[in-house]
Amino acid sequence: MRIGLFTDTYPPYINGVSTSVLMLKQALEKKGHQVFVVTVNNEDMHYKFEDNNTVIRIPGIPIGIYDYRLTGVYPVRAINTIRKWNLDVIHSHTEFGIGTFARIIAKQFNIPLVHTYHTMYEDYIHYITKGYFDKSSKKIVEYLTLFYCDKTANELIVPTKKTYDLFKEKYEVNKNIHIIPTGIEIERFYSENVDRQKVKELKQKYQILKDEITIVFVGRLAQEKNIEFLIESQKEIVKYNSDIKLLIIGDGPDMEEYKKLIAKLKLENNVILVGKVPYDQMPNYYQLADIFVTASHTETQGLTVIEAMAAGITPVCIRDESFQDAVIDGLNGRLFDTKSQYIQIIKELNEHPDKLAQYSKQARLNAEAHSSKYYAERVLDVYKLTQNRKKGFFHNVIDNIKNRGDLDE
Repeated sequence: MRIGLFTDTYPPYINGVSTSVLMLKQALEKKGHQVFVVTVNNEDMHYKFEDNNTVIRIPGIPIGIYDYRLTGVYPVRAINTIRKWNLDVIHSHTEFGIGTFARIIAKQFNIPLVHTYHTMYEDYIHYITKGYFDKSSKKIVEYLTLFYCDKTANELIVPTKKTYDLFKEKYEVNKNIHIIPTGIEIERFYSENVDRQKVKELKQKYQILKDEITIVFVGRLAQEKNIEFLIESQKEIVKYNSDIKLLIIGDGPDMEEYKKLIAKLKLENNVILVGKVPYDQMPNYYQLADIFVTASHTETQGLTVIEAMAAGITPVCIRDESFQDAVIDGLNGRLFDTKSQYIQIIKELNEHPDKLAQYSKQARLNAEAHSSKYYAERVLDVYKLTQNRKKGFFHNVIDNIKNRGDLDE
């Protein structure tokens, strides 16, 4: 198949969506399909045609949410190149900008459109409104999201049942919704595949001793990630055991606020703000940790949890449907509801290394269900479904007869 992936974020810009799109592209190519990408140019206001015109980067303007840029809905300079791709299916990974362009192209060239809903936009409204008109803004986002996902896409993919329930129960979407957890290249996070010398150097850098329990969080340093919860909890954890460290990996708009909070609570020796880490180095950083934590309620899936599990790190997550598909409490990790529960779990894992080792082993085994290969296979099934519907009833009957061998080629 000739597949077009349309996305607002793509490497070298790194976040959960860009990583999942890249993994899907690579997995589809391994299966022999041709994959093309339309994305945003995050560097300047110029068009870029890369990799023999298989990747188009369209200029966009900053919108005030991290480094995101919003493109025009019909960038004319990209049209001729996309027409020459002769796509069999378009798979959009964003609702706005590039996503709107995907919708227009799909209709203009009569190409089936599959859409994956990655982001709970209501949780990010405060970056635009700064606290004003939040209620009305959420209604606008809900309307636009519902319009795109319900009215324009032939098939809709969501990563978790949490997102499925959002569309079926709240938005009352009347169409097929496929739950397909986003895949990652899990092998690159396996402990045997990391640079052991690099890990040793990192442990020396952050003064992580052999017998210490180390906790790690990976993600944007921003309000919706609930990192304040982890820092404040660390104050109580340190009273119990002053050797336990919390490493916070990532960057974001609230970095300075967290620095101030750490200083206020006198946790400079126990909470380390690592900062932004290149994605190709993340497998080494996961190996610094015994426990991966998150208290975020705003994820649609939480790919960093899967990465940590693949690395053999025990996940300890707030009880949220985004994580419950992967983390089974008491089998491959732990779930908590309150701060006191979280602190108690850390204490128990510190006192029972056998449990920690058991969860770690099971976490790695369960991570295999989220491989990029398996993800690509399930997405391909959705693509084929759109192809069958495009052919129509008569062609499908003929194809079925051919597959049974009742009709000569």
